[in-house]
Amino acid sequence: MRSEQMTKGIERAPHRALFKAMGYTDSELKRPIIGIAQSANELIPGHIHLDKICSAVKDGIRMAGGTPMEFSTIGICDGIAMGHEGMKYSLASRELIADSVESMARAYPFDGLVLLPNCDKIVPGMIMAGARLDLPTIVISGGPMRTGVCNGQEIDLITVFEGMGKVRVGELSEAELLELENAACPGAGSCSGMFTANSMNCLTEALGIALPGNGTTLAVDAARIRLAKASGEALMNLVEKNITMRQILTKEAFHNALAVDMAFGGSTNTSLHLPAIAFEAGIELPLAEFNRVSSKTPHICNMSPGGPDHMEDLHQAGGVPAIMKTLAQQGLLNEDALSVSGKPIGEIISDPSVTVKNHETIRPFDNPYHATGGLAILSGNLALDGAVVKQSAVADEMLEHQGPARVFNSEETAFSAIINQQINPGDVIVIRYEGPQGGPGMREMLSPTAALAGIGLDKEVALLTDGRFSGGTRGAAIGHISPEAYAGGLLGLVEEGDQIKIDIPGRTLELLVAESELTKRKLDWRKPEAKIKKGYLARYARQVGSAAKGAVME
Repeated sequence: MRSEQMTKGIERAPHRALFKAMGYTDSELKRPIIGIAQSANELIPGHIHLDKICSAVKDGIRMAGGTPMEFSTIGICDGIAMGHEGMKYSLASRELIADSVESMARAYPFDGLVLLPNCDKIVPGMIMAGARLDLPTIVISGGPMRTGVCNGQEIDLITVFEGMGKVRVGELSEAELLELENAACPGAGSCSGMFTANSMNCLTEALGIALPGNGTTLAVDAARIRLAKASGEALMNLVEKNITMRQILTKEAFHNALAVDMAFGGSTNTSLHLPAIAFEAGIELPLAEFNRVSSKTPHICNMSPGGPDHMEDLHQAGGVPAIMKTLAQQGLLNEDALSVSGKPIGEIISDPSVTVKNHETIRPFDNPYHATGGLAILSGNLALDGAVVKQSAVADEMLEHQGPARVFNSEETAFSAIINQQINPGDVIVIRYEGPQGGPGMREMLSPTAALAGIGLDKEVALLTDGRFSGGTRGAAIGHISPEAYAGGLLGLVEEGDQIKIDIPGRTLELLVAESELTKRKLDWRKPEAKIKKGYLARYARQVGSAAKGAVME
């Protein structure tokens, strides 16, 4: 056992003495020692209850003969960090989380590892560490939040963001906004739509690194506690058989995840996180693969923010296993891919209990919501290395659009123009210098996109950025434009009034300016001064790579 490096032999008597100072017994120190990386805190609704989930995981580990040892990581709530300087730290925190889990698992040679995240960048950060460490590892998340209800209508956090814009145009009173605010987030769990956290938690099932139900079982259900215990037991089986993370995170597993992602219309942020996890697993996952899988995978779930369904609806309809079974029936899933249950994916979904229980929440292939997958990667002179759009959340009339550029060098100035109704129908809003290096930190921009929807312009105005969008964004919002403006990308040369042409079905994004004019502008362009000059973000900006490759540290 790896843990014997710190527990066995006369020379480890001092080490055992320190463990005994914490109450561990000789018997416990002779068992496999399992590290639990958990991120419980009092700052994220999806993490407020993780101490209880962690306790259940420990029970499962002990029942199966192991000794659990818990440690913590940081965690940032994107919703609370949104719209101010705090959002610069969200994506950057992913690398800190990965590094901290790696540091703990190297300093303490665990025999196995449980990853217990729930929201935003904590999920991919922990999984990146797991891929890097290549130990027997399992993921168990905290689970999604219940759907909010206000005046008989199902709502979620995005309803509140969009309600802010409706107040500005007189469609909603401040008292009505307060009603939404009080009802949208009814308790513990990751926000209830198919936003970034839930997209990634569902994809842990598709990747095979979590047990069935991990992505959709509600945070407040007793089934989540039972799943946590079962995950602890399953981890001990992985330790016994020495099945490590990279044995599960194969190229086939990532292709399964892409297919499921396209089918349920996941967050655009999955195009950052899946390549970053693949990078840590030693697998190349170029953005072109997203388009390749999307072209043959129909969009069969209409989840919030693009549609009416929430995570509890998907769970009741059969969850991720039912989606995978639907994909497998069309030959779009690699059924031989291994999972942490010790079984191949095909064996899991062949169980008779795995069925689609609601054919509107999970539609059949002959009646999809869209013929192609939820995400699209665009390219063209404005995005030589790619840009990402959640096409399943774009109105049909905006799939192809041409209009004049309205140029802003920060999220704040763009948001101010939107909320003060200075944007016209047909405009193409450009928000630049918000990429991984230029932001720094590639801020998520739910405030401007939600404001556009709130004032009723989401079907008439497009928004482009080298930053990113929340999984809760809907409308013609195209992000992750690479190369970013700060690194010399063409986005930095766009001027007010330039015509921009968007063709989502054709997968193109073009700035309609003569090459001779662009050459002149390029000679006049100067890189802006760094916004942050010291501390972690300054180091991050110097080391982070392109969004097109997952924005990993170089």
